[in-house]
Amino acid sequence: MLPTKLLLVVPCYNEEEILAKTHHTLRDYCARLVAENQISSESKICFVNDGSRDRTWKIIEAICEKDPTSIGVKLSRNFGHQSAILAGLMEHISEFDCFITIDADLQDDIEAIGKMIVQHQEGAMVVYGVRDDRSSDSWFKRTTAESFYKLMHWMGVPVVFNHADFRLMDRRILEEFQSFKEVNLFLRGIIPLIGFRSEKVFYKRLEREAGETKYPLSKMLLFAWNGITSFSTFPMRLVLYFGAFNFFIALLIAGYIGFSYLFGSTVPGWTSIVLPMTFFSGANMIALGLIGEYVGKIYEEVKGRPRYIIEKIVKDQIHP
Repeated sequence: MLPTKLLLVVPCYNEEEILAKTHHTLRDYCARLVAENQISSESKICFVNDGSRDRTWKIIEAICEKDPTSIGVKLSRNFGHQSAILAGLMEHISEFDCFITIDADLQDDIEAIGKMIVQHQEGAMVVYGVRDDRSSDSWFKRTTAESFYKLMHWMGVPVVFNHADFRLMDRRILEEFQSFKEVNLFLRGIIPLIGFRSEKVFYKRLEREAGETKYPLSKMLLFAWNGITSFSTFPMRLVLYFGAFNFFIALLIAGYIGFSYLFGSTVPGWTSIVLPMTFFSGANMIALGLIGEYVGKIYEEVKGRPRYIIEKIVKDQIHP
């Protein structure tokens, strides 16, 4: 069997503190895989600069000038983590046999890459990197992350539990992915929808060696909400259930008011006006806000704006 021609796609956003180390670590590991005949000597590493405000792109350019196995892709602005991954994948779809996406912070164990390659050579079209040990995460982050996956499953979103965006994909997967045109990207949900044979590789989540996390709580919550509303109409169904519940409560209130009236213990104005008005106005605001969220997503999709714009690609820059 011929060795696999691999492309590692590394999205980067303000990673100047760790990028040089990331490059050395990934380059040395890929060289080892080449020596073991697991991947082709034509395999490369693609660093995608997602509109960084620091020196990330300058570092990427310097890396590409010295290392012929590295490719630099610069987006015209910050499009977001998912779009940065997509840019690195789709711009090289015809040049490689398989693709692995991995974050620049080195928290994903690179030893899992070799195991993914083995699974791919044995016929797997997608190999998911799954965390089986999150001891490096705080209790809060670990609990909220696992709750997120459980919530997504409960709402019918086909995500892989404890899998982020560390995965291997065969070229065929990306070719099929081209028919997915949505602007609101949630790759963790889209890739399982494509189907084909998939496997899992388990690894321990490592601690970040330098720099700061690019996913604080606010971004994590926004990312989770985007995933839910992009893949599930269950929240809309909840509005229907909530409406039926409100109607039931209204019947109870009406019965209570009638009972109080018959026995002469009513408090004029309060029970019959203030309580129902407060309850139902709040319920209506929630329902309208949720419907507005879905209408907004439809609005974004209908416009059909590009998911990313590439400003510059740097590769094969090494000088003799």
